[in-house]
Amino acid sequence: MPKQNILHFDFLRNKYGPELLLDVGRMESLQNFILSDTPHVLSFYDIMFLERGSGTFNLDSVAYTLEPGCIVFTSPGQVRQWHAEGEVSGYTLFFEEGFITTFFNDPLFLSRFQFFNNAGKPSGILAPAADFRQYLQSIKAIVQEFKGLQNDSPHMLRALLYQLLISLHRLYAQQHSTHADTEGNHTVYTFRKLLEQHYQQKHQVQEYAELLHTTPANLNSITQRYFGATASTLIKNRLLLEAKRQLLYTSKTVAEIAYSLNFSDTANFNRFFRTQVGVSPKIYRSSQVIN
Repeated sequence: MPKQNILHFDFLRNKYGPELLLDVGRMESLQNFILSDTPHVLSFYDIMFLERGSGTFNLDSVAYTLEPGCIVFTSPGQVRQWHAEGEVSGYTLFFEEGFITTFFNDPLFLSRFQFFNNAGKPSGILAPAADFRQYLQSIKAIVQEFKGLQNDSPHMLRALLYQLLISLHRLYAQQHSTHADTEGNHTVYTFRKLLEQHYQQKHQVQEYAELLHTTPANLNSITQRYFGATASTLIKNRLLLEAKRQLLYTSKTVAEIAYSLNFSDTANFNRFFRTQVGVSPKIYRSSQVIN
């Protein structure tokens, strides 16, 4: 049976003040940072830079190999679980969406980065040594700014984070053959934002096309160009991700999960799941081993 006692962590908002919804620390020494195999969920964004370690790190049941230079991106709501072998060390950089979007006045800002909120795409990269050292220099600059906070520190920290995100996205695009342009087609990034907001209620490309004042064919075309998948595939991937989360980490019945995801009936949900995974939801749940 799936384990039900998942730990949930919210951002500690009062550590530095209401504006500083960002923090950084050493994974091996940061208070409340989990390195055990306990499943847990964050309500904020997190980027981990591994300097030392081996084993695996599971993110929504996808295993990433731990090795020096490994960088893993976590979006809010993803289920995390470590299976580390020996000591793990490195930095973790985490922030709430509001730290970025309120300043840049761009509600699509984080949707432009393909390593966040992108079901069906990898959430990790392995950085070459020179690039990894450069990223750590940016992290250490953030650490130094925290050591001497001033009135304009939020601006400096946002600038450092912005530069780091762009650099990481370029390497991600190179390694995973995705689109590196974060200032491209407005429609495609709006779609990603809308999908994250409405995937439980809206399952058809037509519904998103109407919200975006475009045609289903055009929407499929631009998502294929930017994300390497049609809008239909992206919708199915997001639904499937949530279905798997609920099967593995909640005690909901299959019927309750089908209802929560707005399927017309349980049989329809079963057909969808079997088509995507190859087995029924019930068999998938019973076959998974959650340590």
